[in-house]
Amino acid sequence: MEVQGNGPEEPRSKYLLSSHTTWPWTSLIITLLLSVWSAQGLEMSTGKVPFLEALNGSTVLLPCTYASCIGIKNLYFNWQYNDNGTMQKVCESVIPLDGMDPHPVSIYRERVEFIGTGDHNNISILLWNITFEDEGQYTCFGRNPKEKGKNHSAIFTLVVVDELRVVDNTLTIIIASAVGGAIALLMTFMLVKNFILFVLFKIEEKKKIECLVQSSSADETNNVSGSKTSKPTTPKKK
Repeated sequence: MEVQGNGPEEPRSKYLLSSHTTWPWTSLIITLLLSVWSAQGLEMSTGKVPFLEALNGSTVLLPCTYASCIGIKNLYFNWQYNDNGTMQKVCESVIPLDGMDPHPVSIYRERVEFIGTGDHNNISILLWNITFEDEGQYTCFGRNPKEKGKNHSAIFTLVVVDELRVVDNTLTIIIASAVGGAIALLMTFMLVKNFILFVLFKIEEKKKIECLVQSSSADETNNVSGSKTSKPTTPKKK
């Protein structure tokens, strides 16, 4: 007995093609969403030059700022000092909202002062009367609850010295003087060249004018002499 189906069987390649074409678009959308989310995340920064060489006994600033495109709410931050691999907390606090100052700020290390302000997203600190024991890496840490617990940090390195090194700028001065002299010589050469060309142009122009004057005078002389010799002679009567 021959058994007939309910209807024509649809090819499986249709579904396979649909799944293969949908997956790349799905992965692309997920990647874009993740990149946008990471771009909007919290950023901690210790400046373009995240290190400082300071004199023993001086007061130094350890800079740190934060930024977030999605805003903050109860932003937790702290400063930590790396003591031979052991992280020691220097200070910590919480910033409720954008533009608000942290309060209170807990200080766990001597000679430390918090000078940050919420108006400028600043959470910097001062180290007073630094010693060689203060030398090392300081980490500025932040965590924004809006990002579901993601941690962000930036490192600032402090080097303490007995005396600041005097930078020998002799080579730099020599190079700058040589380059400046070469530029000045080139400009002088160009000015002299342009002046000579200008003088030659004026001399050539004067010669052309004199030549035109002489040629016009010669033409007038030729015309006058020609008119005198061209008078008709009267025939003699026989």
